[in-house]
Amino acid sequence: MRAWVIHEYSGYKGLSLEEFEKQQPGPGEVRLRIEAFALNWGDMNLMRDMYSFSFREFPALVGIEAAGIVDAVGEGVQDIEIGRRYCTLPYFYYNHGTSAESAVVDARYITPAPAGLSAVESAAIWMQYMTAYFPIVEIARAGPGTNILVPAATSTAGSAAVEIARMHDANVFATSRFDYNRTFLRELGADHVFVDDGGDLAAFLHEATHQNGINVAFDPVGADLLKRYSRALAKNARVFVYGFLDKVFPELPFRDMFQANALLHPYSLCNYVEDAEMCPRGKAFVYKALAEGKIAPRIDRVYPMEDYRNAWEYVRKPRENHGKVVIRTGVS
Repeated sequence: MRAWVIHEYSGYKGLSLEEFEKQQPGPGEVRLRIEAFALNWGDMNLMRDMYSFSFREFPALVGIEAAGIVDAVGEGVQDIEIGRRYCTLPYFYYNHGTSAESAVVDARYITPAPAGLSAVESAAIWMQYMTAYFPIVEIARAGPGTNILVPAATSTAGSAAVEIARMHDANVFATSRFDYNRTFLRELGADHVFVDDGGDLAAFLHEATHQNGINVAFDPVGADLLKRYSRALAKNARVFVYGFLDKVFPELPFRDMFQANALLHPYSLCNYVEDAEMCPRGKAFVYKALAEGKIAPRIDRVYPMEDYRNAWEYVRKPRENHGKVVIRTGVS
């Protein structure tokens, strides 16, 4: 099989396409013939050692989200059908990434591909929607009157947060660096869009919330963004920090957080996928929302296996299109 591997924390430019022998699944594991895998910013951060876990050794495979056909199962694996398409769920995979034509995965962290979806579409669902589901629905209990700030809202997880918040009748305040994203975000369900050219975000939120402030922030940016909206935190607000697009850990505005009694919640979806009670609820939500047509996979571009680095070049630049970037391996 071929696999894209990394030999040090060098970012995507250090990836190389190499050949390996297929692995045999061990106890509790399955082997997937990978048909497609998606690019996620978490993978980008992991390749710079800025993610919620680190590689245990090198060389290592990147990739947290894939779809493929089960072609072998290990000892003790039950209720997994050989020959059926499954998706990987994001978990602390360490060196068992999916940027390959074949991958061995813990059977606990795969789930049947949703009905009616292609391999490419099946590889573009779980990371974004489950990332948004747990903070907004399970933890924050969003509902009518809940004010939710979604910075970088055109990201895949950000877009999912907008959709899920609106499904629960919350008020959504989205940000984007580019005015051309305004229409997309309003159509997605955002009540207010702040085009972030460095202006006073806190003042915008105070006015847009009628001085009530925001109850939830779903923040992937890091750096000093939190300081720019902290004056607009409502009492007992919760700030979920789930990424560092600015490549810098946030500096906390303690005075504002003290006054709001706000809680900072460093958030990783992987912890909830590994929770035996919460993960099934997240999966059930996604399956149901897909079946009811409330969400759907949104694919921006599909690249062949050989163009993985080129796909990363595309992802890291500002885009006017929205949705997942996916690699099709060519394996069938």
